[in-house]
Parts: sequence; structure tokens; C-alpha cells
Amino acid sequence: MAAAVANGCVDTSVVNSRNKEECNGKEKKLLNGKINNHRNGYLNSKNTSNGVNKSRLDEEGPRIIPKMDWSEYDTMRGSFEKCSLLTAVLTNLGLYILMFLGFVNQILFKPNVATEKNREGYAPLYDPFEQFFSRYVYRRVKHCFNRPICSAPGAEVILKERCSDDHNWTFRFTGSKRRCINLGSYNYLGFAEGEGGSTHADVAAATRHFGLAMCSSRAELGDTALHRELEHTTAKFLGVESAIVVGMGFATNTLALPGLLGPGALALSDANNHASLILGLRLARATVRVFRHNDVRHLEQLARAALAEGKWRKIVIVVEGVYSMEGSICPLAALVALKKRLGLQLYLDEAHSIGALGPRGRGVTDYAGVDPNDVDVLMGTFTKSFGAAGGYIAGSARLTAWVRAQGHAHTYAHAMAPAVAQQIVCAMRALDAPAGRARIAALRDNTHYFRNRLREMGVVTFGHHDSPVVPMLVYTFSKMAATVERLTDSGIAAVGVGFPATPLNQARIRFCLCASHSRAQLDACLAGVRRAAAELGLRYSRRA
Repeated sequence: MAAAVANGCVDTSVVNSRNKEECNGKEKKLLNGKINNHRNGYLNSKNTSNGVNKSRLDEEGPRIIPKMDWSEYDTMRGSFEKCSLLTAVLTNLGLYILMFLGFVNQILFKPNVATEKNREGYAPLYDPFEQFFSRYVYRRVKHCFNRPICSAPGAEVILKERCSDDHNWTFRFTGSKRRCINLGSYNYLGFAEGEGGSTHADVAAATRHFGLAMCSSRAELGDTALHRELEHTTAKFLGVESAIVVGMGFATNTLALPGLLGPGALALSDANNHASLILGLRLARATVRVFRHNDVRHLEQLARAALAEGKWRKIVIVVEGVYSMEGSICPLAALVALKKRLGLQLYLDEAHSIGALGPRGRGVTDYAGVDPNDVDVLMGTFTKSFGAAGGYIAGSARLTAWVRAQGHAHTYAHAMAPAVAQQIVCAMRALDAPAGRARIAALRDNTHYFRNRLREMGVVTFGHHDSPVVPMLVYTFSKMAATVERLTDSGIAAVGVGFPATPLNQARIRFCLCASHSRAQLDACLAGVRRAAAELGLRYSRRA
């Protein structure tokens, strides 16, 4: 019996079997990106315990790598209180009733939608369940989504009100507006201030000098001194050698991963990774195995099993800093220790953590006290904490040169708008000043205050105490819609989230805190949540 070995090397005469459960289209049929309803559209591998290979090795075999002692690391990166059995039963019962009413509606009334025609020989655009769900379940709560705003997404936001005359099939504007406290935007540090903000003058000057858009990719005529300054500033801000910036946050993952991975590479992906990571891994044609959310023990088992196979060109752990639907934080110190122990690589998505975590706002590396150079690939976006758009890949100069040449963003994607680049540069520089550090401290204080008051209220919240993403569980679609309506009536703009972004029976309200929120605004929001919780019965928590 042997465990995983140094540098992933195993005697190839011993290990000949191949994992037939890989999601590479060879052994399992891929339907709409899903395989037998497994998470992330990939199949969880059936791995051997702790990477143990049952094949017999000679006594003079390779050196055995000892198992990790996880008691030395903080591996609890979030609170996930489970609902009671009664709540689970009632939630599922309510969902089944809603779907039953939808089937009755489908039989009795013709849907007010376009139908597919002349599709012989082509696959349907939507499968039957997707059609049914969007028409008869999602449509009932459609008024809670895609709500238009007509102001900058600061501490307050102005909603443009609308109504429906045909049960949410279509909408029309009423002509009225409603000012609300903004708990829905990712404006963590308050830099999305609009006119009069701290970065406004410099952004306006950059626009006058360079124009609104570059009308070209970076590889052609879209590269300016401002873009190069942004890359230098980003690398310095993160504490690494080099960085490359991309004009769209989602595309940073989807366009960079295919250049970094490929056939022969194995990605060990967290079960709750963002859709951009999942799509990027699919486009890379890498084999993907999914480990349970933030479960480093399960990750170690998968990694040791993969190393024992001895066939992977590279094995990469793919995680996020802060998970936007759960509010949890990855155990980065433990992940770095594991990747060093087993000789793996680490890809870290800091879309929601950069700027929002750590005493200096440098993200989860700063928060966990990890050297950023110990992370092989640092990815992040400018769309949250910096009040801008786009993303970055950062690390060694060799890494960014490779992404520039092999990734698709630098060559094909439109260059970042000059105004956006200037906004990011100004925001990063501001974080090194006393006023910027005050924003980081204010966000941390607001996060702790809001989470503590919700916990005292008796509602169920997910995530880590330091995460500015605060999901409040309401479980059912109907309660999600009703809660959004009650909060809007109380002058609170919040986001309801349900299937397919969450499991069917785990609908939630997702609050995003901001450094610009005053204590009076947070108290007003908490009062609105308290009224909604009392009216709708949202106090599910069984913790004291």
C-alpha cells in the first residue's frame, strides 16, 4: 500500500488504471454541460482513501509524503446553519405545490411566449424543464430581478419603478422613482460615487485625453501608457512581479484559463466556484474534479489520488477568495500548505475579496497572512471594490507573458476604456492613503455590526464573520419575492437569489455591505428586515 509520492511520481509499471469518471466526454455523455446532475457540470471522482493506491509496490518504492495535519490550520471559513427538518419539508412541499400549479396553468392557458419553429434537425434551444421553470416558476417572481436603476450605485440608489399588466410576462414603467438604501451592489469600498466622487476629476481628464474607448484590442492599437501604468500599479498593489489587465471581469477567467490549462491538465475545483471559472475550465478542455466547498480534507484526498495516477501534466487547485453566493472565505493558508506539500499549483479568484479583505485591502492573501508570491495565479476583478470594470491576472513576469501570448483577451478582446483604467489607478492609490485605509476599516466595522444584528434577530445567515457578502436564507421562492417586496416598501434595495444560482430549496436575500453606509442607514435596513422577518416568518435560526 502506498500514498501519494514526491513530485507526483509513481512507478508507471504499477499504476496503469485510468479514472473512467473524468468529465472529458469519453466515458459519460455530456448533456447541456451536466453529467447526472453533478455540481459544476462535472463528475465528482471516485477516489481512493487519502490517495492510497491499492496496487502493490515494492518495499524500495518512492518516498511517501506524510498526510497534512489540518489541526494546525484554520479551515472553518464560514457558518452554514442547517435548517430544521420541518423547514426542509415545508420548503420542498411549497416548491412542489408551486410547480403543480404551473403544470395546471400550462394545460389551461396558452403561454404568451414565442415558440420554436422550423427546428427539424436541430437541438431544442431549451429543454422542457427549463421552459417550464422560466415560464411558470421564475415568471412569478420576475419583478424582483433585473430592476432598472437611474443613479450611481452608491450608499443609496434610485430605482425606476415598473409594473406588469399581464402577470409578469411584460413590464411597463410607471414614471415614478424610489430612493432606497443600496444593499445590492458590490460597491464594497464606496468608490462608485458618481459625479463629485474622489476619482471624478482624474477620470474626466483621462476621458478628455484618450477618448471614451480604444476601438481596438491591446495587441493592435488599444495599448496606451495608461494601461501599462495600470498594470504596473496593480502588480505593486498586489505585491507581485507583474500583472495583465482585461476589460471584462467575467472574461478574465473565461479567456485566461484556456491559455493556462488544456488537455492533460487536471483542475481540482471548489463545488461553489463561479460560473466564469466553470466556463473557463470547460473551454480549456481540462479534466475537472470537484471537491466539497472549502473542504481541504476532501481536496487532499482528490489530490493524492490524482498524483498516484501519475498521468497529469499539471494539477491546479481552483478556488475563490470570497464566494459571492455563500459569503464564505477560502482557507488560503491551508491551501498553500497543501499545494507546497504535494507540488500542486493554485489559481485564486479574488473577484470579491480584493479590496474588501485584509488590513491593507489586498484581499484574502493579506487577510490570511500569505505571501502573494506563494499563489501561482492571482486573478481578480475591478468591478467590486474599485467601482470600475474589468479584471487582472497577476503573478510572475513569466506567467503574464504567457497569458498575453496564449490567452485570448490581449489579442481579441476590446481594450479597457481609458476612463475605467484611470478610475482603478486612482482607487488603488487612494487605498494607500489614510482616507483609503479608513474606507477599509469602515467596511469591516459595518460588516461586523450588520452580521451581529442579524444573528441577534434570529434569521439564518451564511458565510464568514468578516465577509461583506451576507446571504440571509428564506428558503422558498415565494418568500424570496415577498421579502424583496417588503424591503423595497421599506426603502431598501436588496437582491433576491434563487435557483439556478442556488439549490432549489435555498433561496436567499443577499446583502452587500459598503464602507459608505452610515450607522443610521444600517439601522434603518435592520428595522426593515426585522419587520419582514416578523411578517413572513423568517426567524429560522436555532442558535442562541
